[in-house]
Amino acid sequence: MSLHPSPPVLDANSSSAAVSTERFWGSYRPQVYFGMKTRSPRSIVTGMMWMRQFSDMDVNLRHTCEQGDRLQSYGWMMHDGITFGAQEIRDNDFTLTTEFVKRMGGGHGGDWTWRITAKQHSSAPQAPVISLMFYAAADTQGSLEAHVEDRNRLASIAGFSEELGNFKITFRKPVTGESSSAKYASYNYLQTVSPGLEKLTDIVKQSLNRRFVYSPPSGEKRHYIAVDTYKPPHHQNQQKPADSRKESDFVVHQVTVQMPFQIEVLFESGSFHSRPNQLVGSVMTQELERRKAEFDSKFEKTFGLESKGFSQANIKFGKAALGNMLGAMGYFYGQSVVQSVYNEYPLLYPEGALFTAVPSRSFFPRGFLWDEGFHQLLLSKWDPQVTRESIAHWIDLMNMEGWIPREQILGDEARSKVPAEFVVQRNENANPPTLFLALQELIEQLSSNPEKAASLPTLPFLRRLFPRLKTWFEWYNTTQTGPLPNSYRWRGRDKDTNLFLNPKTLTSGLDDYPRASHPSVEERHVDLHCWMALSSGIMASIARLLGEPHQDYELSHQVLSDNNLLNELHWSDQLHAFSDFGNHTQAVSLQQEKVYVPPGQPRHQFPVARLVRSVRRAPKLQYVNALGYVSLFPFLLHILTPDSPQLEHIFRDMRDSNKLWTPYGLRSISKADPMYMKRNTEHDAPYWRGPIWININYLAVRALHHYTNTEGPYQDKAAALYEELRTNIINNVYRQYVETGYIWEQYNDSTGRGQGSHPFTGWSSLTVLMMAEQY
Repeated sequence: MSLHPSPPVLDANSSSAAVSTERFWGSYRPQVYFGMKTRSPRSIVTGMMWMRQFSDMDVNLRHTCEQGDRLQSYGWMMHDGITFGAQEIRDNDFTLTTEFVKRMGGGHGGDWTWRITAKQHSSAPQAPVISLMFYAAADTQGSLEAHVEDRNRLASIAGFSEELGNFKITFRKPVTGESSSAKYASYNYLQTVSPGLEKLTDIVKQSLNRRFVYSPPSGEKRHYIAVDTYKPPHHQNQQKPADSRKESDFVVHQVTVQMPFQIEVLFESGSFHSRPNQLVGSVMTQELERRKAEFDSKFEKTFGLESKGFSQANIKFGKAALGNMLGAMGYFYGQSVVQSVYNEYPLLYPEGALFTAVPSRSFFPRGFLWDEGFHQLLLSKWDPQVTRESIAHWIDLMNMEGWIPREQILGDEARSKVPAEFVVQRNENANPPTLFLALQELIEQLSSNPEKAASLPTLPFLRRLFPRLKTWFEWYNTTQTGPLPNSYRWRGRDKDTNLFLNPKTLTSGLDDYPRASHPSVEERHVDLHCWMALSSGIMASIARLLGEPHQDYELSHQVLSDNNLLNELHWSDQLHAFSDFGNHTQAVSLQQEKVYVPPGQPRHQFPVARLVRSVRRAPKLQYVNALGYVSLFPFLLHILTPDSPQLEHIFRDMRDSNKLWTPYGLRSISKADPMYMKRNTEHDAPYWRGPIWININYLAVRALHHYTNTEGPYQDKAAALYEELRTNIINNVYRQYVETGYIWEQYNDSTGRGQGSHPFTGWSSLTVLMMAEQY
């Protein structure tokens, strides 16, 4: 369970206000619609909840990002990852715009101001009255004190914490628009304590009361719902609270007001002594305008979408795809729960921090190892420092063997969002080493422009990373090997073969993509072979750059990239495609289990019949012969030489509408495959068995670009496919965004409709790189 012995890549204080002032505060709470915290282990957190008053619905409190809230859309339209962000949240008949700007000064990360603007939609029958609840909450350290004026208006909070020193949060009164008149509003506040940050929503809900009266000067008096008092739940007839954790201050300011309106909240750091003026009103407006203009010009300089002829609407979509990935960078701190083969029970992993992008703010607001490599392909173009810091955090979570937990569930808030059966991580299980793709990008930036300021820290960063990187590569190379020399096998396939049509391989990232029907040690997996070929090549480049011994990596890379070896291990003559090999039969189906009920016994006393797998023909060692994403890996990761005759088959299968081609991108498995769109259990819908996934489509477009620009017999074919596939993906992801308000986890291969988690501005945001043609 112990962490890797070599010095960590990051110094202990690398994220602190003293060392990384500009990045200390941020919107590092991707799981809430709007909130900020610092990059420190027990940060004071700030955030906003809102609810509609006088509506037919019961309390519709919004706080954490929930698909069940059915918002029309939400996401950061602009965010530079450091100094400002602008988000639009479209609720049923009104839009909230949440903006923030930071200002540096003092020794604790400076000041920031929030501006919330509310406007009703033209379709709204009358101007909605809503309540905004702004809050600050401590997490086991620090204190918050309410300053109340006029009986019930929380004017400000005075606070103190180790990493912030003294600070003040001021709640300004609502106005109709910037610099215009004040508005009638009702105020309420709650000053209480919370045992953990995941309880904040419940505490607010349990403190609500309908006894308050909203009486605007020109309207009827009505009762509205507001925070009142909160009594923590106690065990029956016991003095001790039900939750034994340490309680921390939690203060809420509620303002109830009719649209349209604008409200500002400002955070001022006690150590910022020479503040020129307050960052509010017209000063705030000017700052926002300046940052937005800088963002626009940097976006064009980085991605060049205007010069490529994209429309303003397309460009706005591109900015939202990047902005919501940057705005959803999270800073997490806590312990993973790990099951090792050496222990009977799961144990807590050492405490650690993680600065990472997240796949989805609603459904996956935490770090996933293989997603992160894809996220950083986009972010490294915008800000390579984010990429270096994220990779460093991930690699610092490595144990002494070289294993990194593939799903990072750190802290109470993160854990509260995860079903219990997914919390425990197993330390023999891998995930594709996609961080190498991001490292490859950093190396290319460094080599093409060694003097560029943004790339200068890359070499010292790689030097510190290298000892752990060696262990990481070695861990894959020893724990994930296959039965034959230079073959590889994913560990961690589902054990209970009786219940799954095809036991899942979560570790490969491709979950229910069909592999050998009967998991065994005889298996070899072609996608993992290709990941290892790629990784060994990048290890060789890094070692060469650092003047470290590189021959072994070079040799591994040559062997694993040898097309003859690849064909020998993985080419199926029957399918004319690359394939996994293992103990396999195609004759499987899910059938209702037969439950024996003795005559005369009531049926309902016996267990419900489950769907179980029936095997009609015994498995044998053979190629798996499933055609889909896995078959494309030798092409996706550029392992095939440009003159490989296998490319001809791959291009033909890709362009065949009865196999992988759709007008919206490549589907995950061939339409002709017996597993196409088949459920894996009665509860598991097909996931990687048909739908279109953007990360793999990005790799396909990138590979077509590579083979288009490399001398070889299939160049023209690659060029034609490149144009067509790139256009199809961009057009569909954009069209779905306009129609639904979201970027999606996957797209339906028959209709192109977005489906699954949303917003999914994780790897689906790679659409921006396809628009920019930057691979």
